[in-house]
Amino acid sequence: MAAADEQHLILEAQQGSRDAFRCLVERHMKNAYNVAFGILRNHDNAEDAAQEAFVRAYESLHSFRGESGFGTWLFRIVVNVSLNSAKHTKRDNDRRADLAALDAAFSGSPGREDQVDVASHIERALHELPTMQRAAVILRHMNGLSTRQVSGILGCSEGTVKTHLFRGLEKMRLSLRFVKERRP
Repeated sequence: MAAADEQHLILEAQQGSRDAFRCLVERHMKNAYNVAFGILRNHDNAEDAAQEAFVRAYESLHSFRGESGFGTWLFRIVVNVSLNSAKHTKRDNDRRADLAALDAAFSGSPGREDQVDVASHIERALHELPTMQRAAVILRHMNGLSTRQVSGILGCSEGTVKTHLFRGLEKMRLSLRFVKERRP
């Protein structure tokens, strides 16, 4: 989308055009959902977080000054909503994960581990990271944002983003070391 076209939609939306805001939502909904899903790993929660982020964006659109791109501004809202949601659901998710691990331990058959896709190991390693490390890795490496954009979205310095990235990727490397060792 051309920057001028998006700026025009933003101005119209700020002046009260619901159609202009609807166009912005349609253009950014997929990315907003993907960011939320990357943090929350649950379809329903990600949909709720993306919708909540758009409601908050609509309510505070008058404060958007254009110092960053609309997408970057929106990503920050999505990340904040998702992180808040993750805090509230972390305890429930931990309990479910513990039960799933116990179930796998008692019902698994020999050789079953060999059948598990490497991608699922990577996904598991990603979601074992602390929330800020996970968000930094997802935004930088899965969504292709720059370190500067990630720092704007997460509300921290670029150095802090680099630290989250380094520590998160190092934890993933250690967690995935056995996958590399098992491959022929």
